[in-house]
Amino acid sequence: MQFETLTEPEWERVEAAWEALDSGKLGLARGTIDELLAQRPGHPDLRMVDAALLLEAGEADRALQALSGAEQSADPAAFFHLRGLAQHDLLRFEEALKDAERALVIRQDMPESHDLASRALEHLGKERESADHAESANELDPEGYPMPLEMSDEAFDLCVESSIAELPPEIRKELDVIPVIVDALPIRAMLAAEDPPLTPDLLGLFIGSPLRDRSFSDEPAVTGAIHLFRRNLLRMCHTPEDLAREIRMTLQQEVGNLLGLDGDELEEE
Repeated sequence: MQFETLTEPEWERVEAAWEALDSGKLGLARGTIDELLAQRPGHPDLRMVDAALLLEAGEADRALQALSGAEQSADPAAFFHLRGLAQHDLLRFEEALKDAERALVIRQDMPESHDLASRALEHLGKERESADHAESANELDPEGYPMPLEMSDEAFDLCVESSIAELPPEIRKELDVIPVIVDALPIRAMLAAEDPPLTPDLLGLFIGSPLRDRSFSDEPAVTGAIHLFRRNLLRMCHTPEDLAREIRMTLQQEVGNLLGLDGDELEEE
């Protein structure tokens, strides 16, 4: 199906929508792109912005649907990158890697696609290749894509222990009866247990029944566990102090999930 090229004023509105999205003004971007789609239904360049907004909202399935038919967009590299992001969020790491590589064949200077390839390769167990792409992303955009923090497994475990010791007493009390397990990354089955699936970039996860949902007939030993994901934490933290702070915040959030509290209730605690 052929689409007429967008007019100059329409392109200006598309650019304005992208800028609003990049600035976090998602409502403004959504309003602009919906108006344009009403005038140009199914136009591939409008589908691209639509998909990016859906990804930002955590709706990878709908983003993938929006990208169906966007192959004819004016920016095929961006098309493959967005489709790769959707595949990544849907735990299809092999497909995400292929799309990141397709984007880089078209345009090698896309740090975001190197970063996507790095994250997909990490989940596929290819650490050396993952590091190579992380380095490429960092060389192209050092500020946007800093290198993951380097730390041995032993040093990370010590950081977890010291971070737990610095938590408020009411949080530490809960961690006395529930194990904290450090994993390299969340496995697909763990992420796919929810619908839609949990993000592969997850920092921590409580697995088990919240205390509010348990009854006297439950086995007392079945307490569940809090998992911390080392590679994801190291990727987003850039100093040991950042890491310790992020571990404390993640543990506090997951203890809230253990207690069956939402974010507001946890703050009140």
